[in-house]
Amino acid sequence: MNHNYIYTSLTRISDLAEHEFEVVAIDKEAWATGDYVVCKIVNAGSDRLRLELPNGRMRGVIGGESLVGALGERFATLEATGSWRNVEDDLKMSVLTGAGLLGKLTSKSAFIPKMMKVKYTGHAFRDGKKLTMESFVESVKDQEFNTPVILFVGTSMSAGKTTSARIVTNLFKQAGYKVVGAKLSGAGRYKDILAIKDVGADAIIDFVDVGLPSSICTKDDYEDKLHKMLNRIAAVNADIAVIEIGASPLEPYNGDIAIEKIRKHIKCIILSASDPYAVYGLMEAFNIKPDIVSGVASNTLAGVRMIKRLCGVPAINLIDFTNIKKLKKILENKTGCSLIH
Repeated sequence: MNHNYIYTSLTRISDLAEHEFEVVAIDKEAWATGDYVVCKIVNAGSDRLRLELPNGRMRGVIGGESLVGALGERFATLEATGSWRNVEDDLKMSVLTGAGLLGKLTSKSAFIPKMMKVKYTGHAFRDGKKLTMESFVESVKDQEFNTPVILFVGTSMSAGKTTSARIVTNLFKQAGYKVVGAKLSGAGRYKDILAIKDVGADAIIDFVDVGLPSSICTKDDYEDKLHKMLNRIAAVNADIAVIEIGASPLEPYNGDIAIEKIRKHIKCIILSASDPYAVYGLMEAFNIKPDIVSGVASNTLAGVRMIKRLCGVPAINLIDFTNIKKLKKILENKTGCSLIH
């Protein structure tokens, strides 16, 4: 491995750490989403910040180091927004996610730490061509998607989707089923989809695998990438697909397109909510009725009662082990799978 750089997790589909490449500075007019670039860290930001490596582990920054990440965009309601398109002549950017999503910070919440600042050094090049995430995407043959889906959506980021997906994946694996985990939209991080692998998923797939640093892109581009993700999911031939829509479908990550594409295969919807009113708003916006509401809004009896009264759907605190029997019953009724083991 070339130890001159920190390889962030957006490089996990590439061979950049194993094989030599040149670093060539090019005009910003030739930049594009998904380009692999080298940047020098000029300000490490908060001492709590870490960079996510290709294996999912987190690494601290020593100082004055350089990283390899990918140009992209983020538009997180509760944390930060930014894009490589806003980079100015000083070529300075921020690390918009620990995975190495790079772009000019345009806004951030006062409640998150100061973000890591970097300066563009150049693009990764081989044989006179710039290297992009797309350069390393492996082709998979087209096949019909008919895997039964348990869909996890949220009213915002950090609402509890991944925690709920882990619990459900574990229940199906304990009962002997083959499970594929997928994250179809969001901003690049490896930890969420790895969490599904950690509880036994037979395979995991996300938008990084098809060349996107985040799912903020044109509708046509996303539909093409979604088709490739669904091909990969279908190829696993799993009994159940545990699928997460990152962030909220109302944010510009194309989650609404993903929901429509797989709607007829959805057997159960678990909505993680930050508050009861957000549940109602998402139900109205996407014409979906969750089978279970979980997450922060289900943590208290007051929240559970409000969701039932306002939305007419059950709210269950899934991290409370005493609710597992109730969860199993709903999953069995919706999927036809027996979860007795």
